[in-house]
Amino acid sequence: MSKLGIFVNRQTLSSSEQLQALVKCRDVAESMGHTAEFIFPVDIKKIPKLDALFIRANTDPMNTTYVAARMAQMYGVPVIDDPSSIKICADKINMYMHLMKKKVSMPRTRFLKKKELDLHMAEELFEEMGTPLVLKEPSTSFSVRVEKVSTATELLKVSKRFFKLSDWIVLQEYIESRFDWRVGVLDGDLLYACRYIIPSETFKIQASVNGHIVYCDVESVPADQVPSKVIDMGKAAGNAIGKGLYGVDIKESNGKLYVIEVNDNPSLEGGEDAHYPDMFHKIISYLTTADIASHADYLSDQVYGPQGFEGDFGLGAVRAFVHADALLDSDVYSYKIDFSGR
Repeated sequence: MSKLGIFVNRQTLSSSEQLQALVKCRDVAESMGHTAEFIFPVDIKKIPKLDALFIRANTDPMNTTYVAARMAQMYGVPVIDDPSSIKICADKINMYMHLMKKKVSMPRTRFLKKKELDLHMAEELFEEMGTPLVLKEPSTSFSVRVEKVSTATELLKVSKRFFKLSDWIVLQEYIESRFDWRVGVLDGDLLYACRYIIPSETFKIQASVNGHIVYCDVESVPADQVPSKVIDMGKAAGNAIGKGLYGVDIKESNGKLYVIEVNDNPSLEGGEDAHYPDMFHKIISYLTTADIASHADYLSDQVYGPQGFEGDFGLGAVRAFVHADALLDSDVYSYKIDFSGR
């Protein structure tokens, strides 16, 4: 019997769906013979006494979830999400670089540096990548600070706003679709699969429209009805990040698949498990029986200077970022931040 901690905060309990999922997780753990308790930020000192920790609060390297993950790691407590996964997925540039390193298919992507983007460059980007384009601020989550732009002027306007928060931003070609595949991956294997039906009012799975939040519909899909290439791509994208729990968003267009995001701490309360009743059982079994200590090993940051990032994803030597071949599989990639212009 193991003692499982489920790390939550006030936001985690903000909806009945989230609360029901947490209670289900606890009940499954107890049915498996374990004890389970909810751990709030004020209870963080309890973590060293746990046998496993399951974080079910918004993860970010700048909040208490990362402290909880690192504390678990330091005391040898198996944890989902592990600190390196949190650091990678919280930074879209970091995350996309991992996908590039493993040659996972994704939309054509550019990393734009502060002070280098001007009208001429913006016009060139539209000529290269088509219209419209999608602009992302690297630390975004829940589709916030993800905007579609159709002109060079609009690109400059939105990027100016995003550059107030980051020295780098992400620009991608727009892949049109009415749904995203969401593939849940745990330890490199399929956990669940569903379709996120994109609301007609937007191109994102969640957006504010006329002052109201609109959400995607979730349609759980049995594994034997999911194209094998979708499952394979979800596994490949998850493995590019680590061996934890991930939600991989995939779009299909003209017969080709594109990974849009890899999310740590994915949603488990939207009905994703409708055709996967053993979802929580697998997660708890993984935490309490699998040898996952090696997955939580600390991966130190490596800061790279501009070396040129060529190929389909590159900006060329002048708009350089980092060369993919210089990156190691064990690195949590980072990049230099220049605060001099602030």
